[in-house]
Amino acid sequence: MNPYEFDTLAVRAGTARSQFNEHSEALYLTSSFVFGSAAQAAARFSGEEPGNVYARFSNPTVTAMQERLAALEGAEACVATASGMSAILSLAMATLKAGDHVVAPTGLFGATQQLFGTILSKFGIETSFVAATELDAYRAAVTPRTRLFFVETPSNPLTEVIDIAGVAEIAHAAGALFAVDNCFCTPALQRPLELGADVVVHSATKYLDGQGRVLGGAVAGAKVVVDEVLKFLRTAGPSISPFNAWVILKGLETLRIRMDAQSATSLDLARWLEQQPGVVRVFYPGLPSHPQHALAMRQQKSGGAIVSFEVAGGRERAWQVVDGTRMISITANLGDTKTTITHPASTTHGRISAEARAAAGIGEGLLRVAVGLESIEDLRADLARGLRA
Repeated sequence: MNPYEFDTLAVRAGTARSQFNEHSEALYLTSSFVFGSAAQAAARFSGEEPGNVYARFSNPTVTAMQERLAALEGAEACVATASGMSAILSLAMATLKAGDHVVAPTGLFGATQQLFGTILSKFGIETSFVAATELDAYRAAVTPRTRLFFVETPSNPLTEVIDIAGVAEIAHAAGALFAVDNCFCTPALQRPLELGADVVVHSATKYLDGQGRVLGGAVAGAKVVVDEVLKFLRTAGPSISPFNAWVILKGLETLRIRMDAQSATSLDLARWLEQQPGVVRVFYPGLPSHPQHALAMRQQKSGGAIVSFEVAGGRERAWQVVDGTRMISITANLGDTKTTITHPASTTHGRISAEARAAAGIGEGLLRVAVGLESIEDLRADLARGLRA
């Protein structure tokens, strides 16, 4: 489907109709598949013959989701996983071994920091955390054992924008793999593979589904890398369910429409927040005040749908703002059509050390708003209610 544009791929890529010629993609709820003979079963299990074997690693509905997301990212291949974190774990376990070294920014999502900094260290894999936006810091962190550069851009929750092409050059000069977490932007707003990344990682739970319904993850990119991830998934089993894959597959159909609408509302909300008393600073790549605004406008189509802001008064004041809202959902999930608000220091980044939060710039007065599809007037009114609380 290479000749087709993004919006067409979003609704048609990966479609493979059954003998019933259904128009909407079929949902195959089966754990196994029947073979015509013992010889065919052996050929399928060995990989000599293509076809579905067992739903832990092959299912027609999951294949459709993988092919559609690969088409949207411009990737050679894609493998879906049970969640975004399982996608990152699968990539790490498939490409790293004891003694290897990883370079990653300090501003990574809390669970990702724990995965690289605590869990993988138990297996002899060391991670150096560097200043997210300083290319010299990435270059200085390289060792002869460096095998992976892993970044997320924009970052969660400060929306720091990392120079993908710049880091790609450093990673490849070191002979390392370069992976980008594209959760915040999705391929609707940013295509890291075109900027030099080898693989893209997704929490499909977020914008790819778009309505907060199911968990899912994915790794997309060079086929040689994705094949290694699939080998790990086949054996270790962090698999996505066919139902979740089907929900995400249908969510992809409206991805660009949602991202465009939510980004436009986010820019409006960010501009309004900058004018509010008590708001110390607003973090949004679409604002000229954002430190990496120029870079964001080069490698993203818009600023995205995450707006973070800091209020004076620390945790007590931040919690008062959260509790003062009446419509916005108090939850740590994002990417939903419903706007959400959270206090990162006590939720998404609450399990990392205070020192790590400080290094990442996540203060006690910081709040993150994941903007949905509600009226901008209602969102402003609700946040104004919280700010007055």
